[in-house]
Amino acid sequence: MNFDYLDLPQRTEKPRPYGITSVYDILSLGQLKHFLEDFHPFIDLAKLGMGTSYITPRLDEKLAIYRDYGIKVQTGGTLFEKFYSQNKLDDLKRFMDKTKIDYVEISNGSVDITLEERVALIEDFKKDFRVISEIGSKDVDHVMAPSIWVRELKALIEVGCEYVITEGRASGTAGIYRKSGEIREGLIDEIQRELPTEKIIFEAPKPSMQMFFINLLGPNVNLGNVLLKDVLLLESQRLGLRSETFNVQ
Repeated sequence: MNFDYLDLPQRTEKPRPYGITSVYDILSLGQLKHFLEDFHPFIDLAKLGMGTSYITPRLDEKLAIYRDYGIKVQTGGTLFEKFYSQNKLDDLKRFMDKTKIDYVEISNGSVDITLEERVALIEDFKKDFRVISEIGSKDVDHVMAPSIWVRELKALIEVGCEYVITEGRASGTAGIYRKSGEIREGLIDEIQRELPTEKIIFEAPKPSMQMFFINLLGPNVNLGNVLLKDVLLLESQRLGLRSETFNVQ
């Protein structure tokens, strides 16, 4: 049921070029079917994180459900890094060809890969696949200077990644967050001053983090690592229907 009584922030419409909600999927096939029946309008991208796409039972059926609801799917960067560490990137390409997953994610969260090599890898993969990249370490004690974040984000956007993800982990304790879970606000300010945020997906696994980005960057900020159970709440936040985002425009 849709109502039009209130004046609410204008949301981009699916298929959205920005303002996307990317969810973290570790659900069973049955759970996913049940969930998407109601909440698919609020989801744009699903991340099969931690290499789960490699072992997911009935993966082809899961991907078909997402396609039916107009939701794109990506591998997690850890899967790429596993193939990379074993010198099996040709096999990763075969995996992508066979599964028809929409996006391959190229990252360096667990394995050290120089920016220059990641750029070269992206140029290679984008000949045949749609590419998303991610920057930032999964190590909670590794802190990267804002200038490096900006330099890497610029390079990865310019080389042709459709989106670049800022690492936050499912726990919100690394990358753009301190290990306490506190947002590195100075870093985010630097990123938004220097870069087109429409091309950046900010990982924000907790509602408090999502509220921060909505209040800072508006209702159409790209947010990732969102738990499926939270997508209705997140859309309500985007539309100013929660007290903490009540004045969002």
